[in-house]
Amino acid sequence: MKLICIGRNYAAHIEELENERPTEPVVFIKPDSAILPKEQDFYIPKFSEEIHYEVEVLVKIKKVGKHISEQFAHKYYDEIGLGIDFTARDLQSKLKAKGLPWEKAKGFDGSAVVGKWTSKDMYESVDKLGFSLLKNEENVQNGNTSLMLWKIDELISYVSTYFTLKKGDILFTGTPAGVGKVSPNDYLSGILEGEQLFEINVR
Repeated sequence: MKLICIGRNYAAHIEELENERPTEPVVFIKPDSAILPKEQDFYIPKFSEEIHYEVEVLVKIKKVGKHISEQFAHKYYDEIGLGIDFTARDLQSKLKAKGLPWEKAKGFDGSAVVGKWTSKDMYESVDKLGFSLLKNEENVQNGNTSLMLWKIDELISYVSTYFTLKKGDILFTGTPAGVGKVSPNDYLSGILEGEQLFEINVR
């Protein structure tokens, strides 16, 4: 099982980090060891002074696929979720400045929060999903999948050109604007279409 992550998929987030707008999806991988175990707190790693939260809509792949056409991509998933791509922003900035890969800043243990899964049939359209992240009960991130530069089915088709998708793989679809630093004793909760799908304590 692998975690396939999309960067720079919301224009406002690209602007807030002063990144260049991509002409095709930015893809990176987190190892399965990055998944934060259920009911476990998130511990800030000693190698970073600036861990950022990034809330994202998740998609769970249900069967093997390669070179998937966009028109058939919807057949490869039934479940939608919400999670966090924790990022060691200070470490990522250093790596980017040297033209080096991001894995240490993105794929460390516990860096991927995967919340409760819901049936996509619950929603009118996966391309119109509202979601948010609350930090200590304050709303810090708001997004809607309608604002994605590349929609879910487009991403599945694109990613499957390079990687064979397998049952259980998880697609992180990108984060909206509003990312920020976490501190010890912070409490984070993620809301998708009015339903809380995860809650995390930061230590």
